[in-house]
Amino acid sequence: MKVHPRTIRARRNRRLSWVISALLAAALAYAGYWWLHGRHRLVTDNAFVTGNLIPVEADATGVVTQVLTEETRYVNKGDLLIRLDEHRAQAALGRAGGDLGRTVRGIGALFATRRQLCQKLSTRAAQLARVRHDVARYRQAIPSGSVSEQVLQNAEDQMAGLEAEWREAVAELRSVEAKVEGTDRVAHPEVEAAKQRYVEAYLEFSRQQIRAPVSGYVAQRKAQVGDRVHPGELLLVLVPLDHLWVEANLRETEMKRVRPGQTAEVSVDLYGTRHRYRGTVEGIMPGTGSVFALLPPDNATGNFIHIVQRVPVRIALHRDDLLKQPLRPGLSTVTSIRVDEAGMPANDSLAAAGGQEYATDVFDGELDAAHRQAAAIVAANLRQDNEPPPGACETTPALTNPPAAPRAKP
Repeated sequence: MKVHPRTIRARRNRRLSWVISALLAAALAYAGYWWLHGRHRLVTDNAFVTGNLIPVEADATGVVTQVLTEETRYVNKGDLLIRLDEHRAQAALGRAGGDLGRTVRGIGALFATRRQLCQKLSTRAAQLARVRHDVARYRQAIPSGSVSEQVLQNAEDQMAGLEAEWREAVAELRSVEAKVEGTDRVAHPEVEAAKQRYVEAYLEFSRQQIRAPVSGYVAQRKAQVGDRVHPGELLLVLVPLDHLWVEANLRETEMKRVRPGQTAEVSVDLYGTRHRYRGTVEGIMPGTGSVFALLPPDNATGNFIHIVQRVPVRIALHRDDLLKQPLRPGLSTVTSIRVDEAGMPANDSLAAAGGQEYATDVFDGELDAAHRQAAAIVAANLRQDNEPPPGACETTPALTNPPAAPRAKP
């Protein structure tokens, strides 16, 4: 049956009107949705999950003898991860302990020398006082002729010699006093320096055992048994998965209404759009991504091309959501920010350094243990003697520079 051309055109126009009506309805629906919801949200898929990646580096030189963990394993703060060969460090620690004990004994000998010089000075002072008295009596007896000039001359020569010996003893005592004055065997500077060398050797020995600074999952293990590591060499990375956030890279043309404190919704490709994470804008980075690049662009050139820059925005994720649906740094997300909320000033920040990955106390006990060991070595090599404090064996001012005995007139 042949269809009339008018009927064909009517059917075509009717179907075309249906299509146009459907398109208009879809456009009106989208416009309504955008007006009610879309214009209040800023959506981007240039957003990724990130977090703190804690590097575990060697702090001492040694050969890896044991690896006690593996990638993907969870370790607690303070757990032993890698053990280095301790033989050289132990030998150095013993040598430092020996040097400390030898220094303590040397300072003790110095104090003993000081006591000896005190006694020597007292002896010289007594001898000098006796000879001075003899010289005085001889000079008084010269006029009567009961004492010859020769005897007086010999006594004066002996007095001069004793005065010289006395001054020599005073100089020796002052030399020793300069080394021990104002201190004791324990607080002497040389003992303190030896103690610090021992503490340094103890820390070197202690750092042969590499422990986890924070709790987290092990990643990028590079240490192998037999490797010789040096301070600063990366051994592995710890990733705490209980504190993650999203870094959304927004175009500079979209940043006008973004403020810290605004709420956000994040969907991760790993779980799809059915599961959403709650988020809060913590802060806006103080520069675009290009200025922090390894090779920042130089726009002062003749071939400048205008490129819309992107500004990283940090969005915190709720801890409860992370515990229910774990994430991994680097995952792609679709992030939506409620830009209709007032928020805070653009330069404010809600980011806080309060997590366990911002501080560690696994090294706190090492220094105290080192000082206790050093104190034990000092006590083992310290001999307590009753001795006068520095300056107690000083003589009277008259003997500091003893005057010559007056010569009697004949």
